[in-house]
Amino acid sequence: MYRSFLKRWIDFTVSLCVLMMLFPLFLILAALLCLSIRSVKIFFLQRRSGIKGKVFRIIKFRSMSDIYDDSGCLLPNEQRITCIGRFLRNTSLDELPQLINVLKGDMSLVGPRPLHVEYLQLYNHQQARRHEVRPGITGWAQVHGRNAISWREKFEFDVWYVDNSSFLLDIEIAFKTLAAVCNRSDVNGSQKRVGSEWFNGSN
Repeated sequence: MYRSFLKRWIDFTVSLCVLMMLFPLFLILAALLCLSIRSVKIFFLQRRSGIKGKVFRIIKFRSMSDIYDDSGCLLPNEQRITCIGRFLRNTSLDELPQLINVLKGDMSLVGPRPLHVEYLQLYNHQQARRHEVRPGITGWAQVHGRNAISWREKFEFDVWYVDNSSFLLDIEIAFKTLAAVCNRSDVNGSQKRVGSEWFNGSN
């Protein structure tokens, strides 16, 4: 009952309310981004895998500008990230537009984090079970270390969540996420790419 109906209703209602309350902040951040990256393209869109492996475009605030060297190649990431972009990453505010993904039904507030689509063919059967639910803005793995744990551990946490998801568990994850963001614990500005070796072990 909860996963099949109530969870989606709660996701939509909470996301809509939060977006309405934070709309002034949304506009301020958008304006600051326009000034810092010198572009009106303030959103970063990337293809990710969702429920049942369905591909969607995740929405984030852009944190880097498009600056090229004399040969026409993009400068390294650390040279392109703006001050406001670094602030957004450190405070996790770059994730705020993902509430739009939740409204659309691409994502949930709580669930396994959506990964790049090129990894779809690399999961073993157990790891692929993370796609039995909608991916989330935060999840069980994120409140157990985020970037401090291995990918194999993240997959194990994701599958555990699939088997044990409930209203009370989602509330627990939400409060732990808020505490982690307020404490700025285990925040890493860049997510390392997943190597295929993480997908070949047994779970």
